[in-house]
Amino acid sequence: MSESPTPALPVTFRPGRTRAVLLTVGAVMFVVITAVALMLEKLGPGERASFIFTAMLFLGILMLLSRPKVVADDEGVTVVNITRTRRLAWAEILRVNLRPGDPWVFLDLSDGTSLPALGIQPGIAKEQAIRDARALRALADSRGTGPDGG
Repeated sequence: MSESPTPALPVTFRPGRTRAVLLTVGAVMFVVITAVALMLEKLGPGERASFIFTAMLFLGILMLLSRPKVVADDEGVTVVNITRTRRLAWAEILRVNLRPGDPWVFLDLSDGTSLPALGIQPGIAKEQAIRDARALRALADSRGTGPDGG
C-alpha cells in the first residue's frame, strides 16, 4: 500500500455497500416471509408465529453480519466485529495489513497477535477498502509505534 494522507479524527470505516445489501435483503426477507405467513389461510396461529420468528431470526443474523466497523479517534481504535468489540490504543497497533486475497484488514498488535478488522473488507467495494486500509495505516504510522510513529 502506498502513502496516504491522514484523515481527520474521529473517522469510521465500514463496508457501506455490503452493509446496505445485507440490511436490504434482511428487510425484504422479513416482509416477504411475514406476508406469506399472513396470507396462507391454512396456517394456525402457532405456525404463523413460527414463520415470523424465522423471519426475525434471518433479519437478526443479517444485522449482525452488517455490524462490523473500525472507529479511529485521538486515543486509539475501536474494532467492532460480528460479535465482539475491542478497544486498542494507537501504541498497540504495529501494522495495518490488507494483502491481495485477504478477506479483510488484519492489525498486527504489540502482544504478538493479529486482530481481524472486518470493518474494512474488499468484498464488493475493493477500491474503497484499499483507500480505507491506507488511511488507517497512515493513522497508525503517525500515532502509534509504526515506522513513522512514536
